[in-house]
Amino acid sequence: MVIHKVFLVLSLTAALGLGGCSGQQSDWQKTRTANTTDAYELFLKKYPSGEFTAQAQARLKELYEERDWQKARDTDTLEAYQAFLKQYPEGKWTEEARIRVENFTLASVPPSTAPAGAETPPQTTPPAAMVMKPAAAPKPAAAPKTPPASSAHAASPKSQGSYGIQLGAFKSGADAANQRWVNLEKEYPKLLSGLSPKVSPKKDASGTLYRLQVAPLSESRASSICKALKAHSQACVLLHP
Repeated sequence: MVIHKVFLVLSLTAALGLGGCSGQQSDWQKTRTANTTDAYELFLKKYPSGEFTAQAQARLKELYEERDWQKARDTDTLEAYQAFLKQYPEGKWTEEARIRVENFTLASVPPSTAPAGAETPPQTTPPAAMVMKPAAAPKPAAAPKTPPASSAHAASPKSQGSYGIQLGAFKSGADAANQRWVNLEKEYPKLLSGLSPKVSPKKDASGTLYRLQVAPLSESRASSICKALKAHSQACVLLHP
């Protein structure tokens, strides 16, 4: 009789345990399907130390970071990205946030800055020997016509590859600039197809700034690239000749 009672107690305990596990698993599946911060918060409140607690905590952290990253991108200010980095020093979007913080240094670069290595557009003023006639007459010398051979040199810079773009300015080093190009090239392969970047260092009072630049480009190509990148909240500055 005693053995029979013990058996019934053990059976009931096992049944309750299986029922609890089954209920938790069902709730976990529902939570994963909802995949929202509210759903995971409710699950953790109900099962603070259950079988799926660790997974729920990890996913909740990811969702928090994605939510805060979207807020930082929507605000798109230096302060917003700095606040994000302070809250998430190591996360999925940490490196991108650091890059965007450094790209805010572009605001201090004058738009007329010519890219390093860019050639100076050829001057259209004829040589002095062509302007003055070696005549002794007191009459003013007539201005000579520009020879046809030099007409190509007088072409507008807009039609030549004398423009450039700057895609970032980094204080952390040339490696950060190079890595930025790798990321951009992966994300926008067609837009940046055939381009070769250059990291141009520039020293100032606060240290060395490593500028990621692409040149030479035509004005239309440079403008279209910057327009497309800015539409995706990417830094880009047009460099004039």
